[in-house]
Amino acid sequence: MAVPKKKTSKSKRDKRKATWKRKAALQAQRALSLGKSVLTGRSTFVYPSGEEEEEE
Repeated sequence: MAVPKKKTSKSKRDKRKATWKRKAALQAQRALSLGKSVLTGRSTFVYPSGEEEEEE
């Protein structure tokens, strides 16, 4: 017969949520920084175009 699982404590739940939000915030910050860099023309970021991959 099925048995209910033990309840997760609020601290564990909050810790997991905080970690997830921290990772998301870091990725958003990196994306925004990269976007600003590309718009100003000061970036050294090179994105391969799809045409080169299709030819090979």
